[in-house]
Amino acid sequence: MTVPAAPARRPATDIEQTLFPANRADDRRIDIGREPLPADPIRPNASLGVLDITKWFGETSGGVRTYLLQKARYVEARADLRQALVIPGPRDAITQGTGVRCYRLQGPRIPTQRPYRFMLATRSIRRIIHHERPNIIEVGSCFLVPWITARAARRADVPLVFFYHSNLPRTVSAFPDRDGGLRRRGHELAWRYVRKLDTLFQLTICASQFAADDLRQHGIERVERVPLGVDLHHFTPRRRADAIATRERLGLPTDAPIAAFVGRFAREKEVDVLVRAWPEIERRTDAWLLIVGDGPQRDNLRALAASSKRICWMPYQHDRGQLADILAAIDLFVAPCSIETFGLSALEALASGTPVLSADRGGVAEQVERSGAGATFAAGDSASLADAATHLLGGDLRVLGHRGREYAEREHDWPRVFDRIFDIYRRVLG
Repeated sequence: MTVPAAPARRPATDIEQTLFPANRADDRRIDIGREPLPADPIRPNASLGVLDITKWFGETSGGVRTYLLQKARYVEARADLRQALVIPGPRDAITQGTGVRCYRLQGPRIPTQRPYRFMLATRSIRRIIHHERPNIIEVGSCFLVPWITARAARRADVPLVFFYHSNLPRTVSAFPDRDGGLRRRGHELAWRYVRKLDTLFQLTICASQFAADDLRQHGIERVERVPLGVDLHHFTPRRRADAIATRERLGLPTDAPIAAFVGRFAREKEVDVLVRAWPEIERRTDAWLLIVGDGPQRDNLRALAASSKRICWMPYQHDRGQLADILAAIDLFVAPCSIETFGLSALEALASGTPVLSADRGGVAEQVERSGAGATFAAGDSASLADAATHLLGGDLRVLGHRGREYAEREHDWPRVFDRIFDIYRRVLG
């Protein structure tokens, strides 16, 4: 069953619409590698300027995009800060607010990593760094971008920090203790590469204890853990009052429990573990599964799910209001990935008053353990997932949902997250 996308509701105007307008005709079109850049750095009198650069920012990407847009909102509201955001796009373009300027550098799509693009514009990156004159640079991807950026930053005498958003070694092999041959060797080589990468940075920031422990166990010592945040006003249990209306609007069942996965369809997300478990959950409950998102594994997952009768599919949700409605209208959020460095969608579900079922390791497992708002299953084990989901769906999900919201309010407000991150920047600079 495929659910059609509902008409998008227009969100309130903010920095996201300013940087990524629906009508791109107003973008400033430019060859960033050759033509004159804007007359001055953005907000030149600010006391601290950061340049964020990553290739993990696409039209339908999730956690990294959300983190950087929330950071832009934080900076835009504080006159003593400024931010330059450097990301890939279909063509060169420059957009800006009052304290944030966004450079999109033309790059080809990565064939196996929709919706991401390569960042190959060495000259453009160098020009942006020298023009914007940031005090510090945060790099959020781990292949060509750090090396290109480090070379340009050395000439400008700007320190670099790394945000460990993606778990490269465990993406190569999620279970190196079980894998043999090429995958285990690839895992070891990936850690060797991460240690080499570490020499470029003053510090590595990560969002979970799982990621911090992994880094330290493999020789990365300069690590700061800063859990990410959630928009508590946007993702809220108040939307649960309209759950039936949301389900009716989206063509979802109104008379049965709904479990959901929201995220990118990639091998490392282990969505196949959930799909393989669903026939047994169907047999033991009357629940439906809603799968929301897109990615390179889409066709494979649909084929795997062909025998299931109670699975709904929805495309990636560009409308954040509709996503918040969905997370408040479901009964259980399922996070099958066991290598998440954090798991922002799961936190958004908890803030919405929705319990979470997670693999028993990784960043989401930490959220479930700290909140007491769900349960875990044995990582990679579909039978264990089916047992845990059946048990949760038969219990008091409302109580668990209240715990999840209390936890999100207690520990994950975005402004406090960025207060910590900018304090880390000042410490590095000091």
